[in-house]
Amino acid sequence: MAKNTSLYFRIVEGRNLPAKDSGTSDPYCIVKVDNEVVATATVWKNLNPFWGEEYTLHLPMGFHSLSFLVMDEDTIHDDVIGKITLNKEAIGSQVKLDCWLNLTKVDPDEEVQGEIHLSLELLKDTEKINLRCQVIEADLAPRDISGTSDPFARVIFNNHSAETSIIKKTRFPHWGETLELELDPEELSEEGTVTVQVWDWDMVGKNDFLGKVEVPFACLHKTPQLEGWFRLLPLGNNEVDAG
Repeated sequence: MAKNTSLYFRIVEGRNLPAKDSGTSDPYCIVKVDNEVVATATVWKNLNPFWGEEYTLHLPMGFHSLSFLVMDEDTIHDDVIGKITLNKEAIGSQVKLDCWLNLTKVDPDEEVQGEIHLSLELLKDTEKINLRCQVIEADLAPRDISGTSDPFARVIFNNHSAETSIIKKTRFPHWGETLELELDPEELSEEGTVTVQVWDWDMVGKNDFLGKVEVPFACLHKTPQLEGWFRLLPLGNNEVDAG
């Protein structure tokens, strides 16, 4: 695929969508190229919506997938009705694709999560051992049409954890905070994983998962300082943040 590729697409209509609100739904469609997003208008109270909207998106050379999510707009939290995902190979092999595609069920925690800018460093001296994590900033994928979150980050290793502050109403939080975990000497020989999680803080109910980075602890023995942008991964298990 060429370095600069534009993809033209038309979101035509949906049919036989599941009802989310008292026998009906208020569907709209989100289109994602990794973290780049466009959204259609909402069609109110309709299980067979017609959008007929056309878009052209730039596909960067290193993009992973193109996703179409059908959402149900709600006052508090939009629900995911279903999705279609096309990877780079599927798009590159088709000159034109024009057909009905079946929506698959979706776990919101398994969606494209975005990226986070981190620095991880293992500090060893004669008196103590510290795992230092600089949480710098993030580029988060939106979870609904509002496109914002109240994100905070948490670094975890073994039974140690620390959290950043919460930044309100943004997809692009800039923390610039340093979190340190003091480790026991015997933990240096362990083959654990350093995990950095990003959560959307909610005043009512549970916090929503936004993505995670996992770094094998052994990597910090080989490279005492790791710094850069890391792609946030989906949850991959049934963990729920009740904090």
